[in-house]
Amino acid sequence: MFLEKIYLSNFKNYEEANFTFSKQVNCIVGENGSGKTNLLDAVYFLALSKSAIHSQDALSINHEADVMMIDGIFKKNKKKHQITCSIQRGQKKVLMHDKKPYERISDHIGQFPVVLIAPDDTDLIKEGSEDRRRFFDGVLSQMDATYLSDYQQYNRILEQRNSLLKIFFERNFLDQDLLDTYSDPLVKLGIRLFEQRKTFIEKFLPIFKIHYSILSEGREDVDIIYESEVASGEFPQEFRLNRNVDVKAQRTTKGIHKDDYVFEIDRYPVKKFGSQGQQKSFVMALRLGQFEMLQELREMKPILLLDDIFDKLDDRRIQKLIESIDNQTFGQVFITDARPERTEKILANVKAEVNYIRTNPSASK
Repeated sequence: MFLEKIYLSNFKNYEEANFTFSKQVNCIVGENGSGKTNLLDAVYFLALSKSAIHSQDALSINHEADVMMIDGIFKKNKKKHQITCSIQRGQKKVLMHDKKPYERISDHIGQFPVVLIAPDDTDLIKEGSEDRRRFFDGVLSQMDATYLSDYQQYNRILEQRNSLLKIFFERNFLDQDLLDTYSDPLVKLGIRLFEQRKTFIEKFLPIFKIHYSILSEGREDVDIIYESEVASGEFPQEFRLNRNVDVKAQRTTKGIHKDDYVFEIDRYPVKKFGSQGQQKSFVMALRLGQFEMLQELREMKPILLLDDIFDKLDDRRIQKLIESIDNQTFGQVFITDARPERTEKILANVKAEVNYIRTNPSASK
């Protein structure tokens, strides 16, 4: 599976642009601010119906425009698939497959799997639990449509329950029966999502450890510990007894939206005790584990997006990555770099077909 070509209209700094890609390695090079990461994000957007950078779709529309469009051709199982995504300010996003709108955009997720390795990936270690949950939820959503549906439903009910709790607080009263209409399905969905997350981590952990061992040459032992209040066999009762706390807080204070994934190295937190190199290896192993899990489940190699990684990795880790490209571990690969001469030198002896795309800010505006 690979992306043959893409057309952009008013997507970020691109007023109008066409690109054709190699099914192996594509190097997007150019000055900072010329649109390298934006082009990478367009590929990500087309595959997952959202930006990797912005949570609000409207932020992907060129400042001078009211409508943006991304149109691309994927080739999968010897068949071509046209995917078109358009967004108009103030309107719902439209996603089409071969010119037919999806009934549910979620049906698109996982059809064209993609893995992004970006400079801010170390935020998974440095920042709070929300970033780690978002990472694992993203992986699971590409792998399992049922998980994505349950996760979206959970968040809808959570938002509704939080709105109700705020009303109860402001009016100084509590209608337990009304609250239960949201609490009961939230608990059931939470338990189901917990079981799915738990099962996933059990499968993911050994794969992740192998990738970390390769990157670090077996120097340390790493672990991921999944923590959840839902793990308690008494969680439904605990959730119900917590209602007065929830009203006072004006939000739901227990549930899988509070889960965390603890990252450890030699039984100590990576955040506190991992060196910069160890942290980079840790997040790289997370992404490579994601790649392998998606490949196994979908029976195809995901598109691999590498954003500005040569500035962030040392020579040894870069060499390991290039060896993987050379060994055809990956399928289609996109690499961004502000220094073309460096990329050309690093990829000089790679057997795969390498296509260079030079971005030009004046040509894309």
